[in-house]
Amino acid sequence: MSEQRPKVLATRKFPADIEARLSSEYRATLNETDRIYPPEELVAAAREHDAVMCCPSERFSREVLEQVAGSIGIIATYSVGYEHIDVPAARDVGIVVTYTPDVLTDATADTAMLFILAAARRGAECDRFVRSGGWDRWHTLLMLGTHVSGKRLGILGMGRIGQALAKRARGFDMPVHYHNRRRLPPEQEQGATFHADPADLLAVSDFLSINCPSSPETVRFLNAERIEMLPEGAFVVNTARGNIVDDEALIAALRSGRVAAAGLDVFDNEPNLHPGYLDLDNVFMLPHVGSATHETRTAMGDTCLANLAAFFAGRPCPQALT
Repeated sequence: MSEQRPKVLATRKFPADIEARLSSEYRATLNETDRIYPPEELVAAAREHDAVMCCPSERFSREVLEQVAGSIGIIATYSVGYEHIDVPAARDVGIVVTYTPDVLTDATADTAMLFILAAARRGAECDRFVRSGGWDRWHTLLMLGTHVSGKRLGILGMGRIGQALAKRARGFDMPVHYHNRRRLPPEQEQGATFHADPADLLAVSDFLSINCPSSPETVRFLNAERIEMLPEGAFVVNTARGNIVDDEALIAALRSGRVAAAGLDVFDNEPNLHPGYLDLDNVFMLPHVGSATHETRTAMGDTCLANLAAFFAGRPCPQALT
């Protein structure tokens, strides 16, 4: 009886309770060492399973999807982003793709607010200063930062996370502005001001928070030209995707003071981030942990499992992309 259970490949190590459920409900292949599958091994392993539960570290290009079509029926990605999967190609070859929206919202919005505060109050620089032994006395000009209350927050991408960030920013008395592909209904705007043209948003963004998906339209959106549209000494926060920022342009602006400080959780080509960030005191960085709470990571796993259960029961998957 148990051998009739579907076979699921878990490409990365997941929280213990999620792996326990995978092993209980399916014939699961777990990744005990959390190594990243090379593309050719990923194809070979996927062909021996009915489903894959993956992370953004595994890339399912059209070529890969065409090779595993007919073997796996569903890819459940443990992420809200899905640019690592060629979704149109998956649709073409009949593979269902699901993701984990909603459950990351609060944790990521909290991280964006952390970046706003840390950038404004020189969090990274202060931490290094204390640890290095440089703090020998208190004085009135020590590590002066910027007050966030009353400063204008511009949100690029007013989806779930952007809306949650706007709600938090209101608690700090920050006027909120946003740009989105389309204007939200008033009840979802959190009192924010809509700008149809992103250039207009940049002009009023004392703090700019990037919360939009990565797409052909947004890759390298924040380049040198658009940085010049920001108010002098603006702050930049990115908890979305690293490739939305032109690293060379932002690093130059941080060095010159054109941008006062930045808070970055995501990087282009991560974890191999641009080395120019490493010696900048005015950058507060995290290793892509915007959703890294016990509660959120468990909820992400629960969402993947719910999608797998629906697929194998012949029901529509709750968070299907295809």
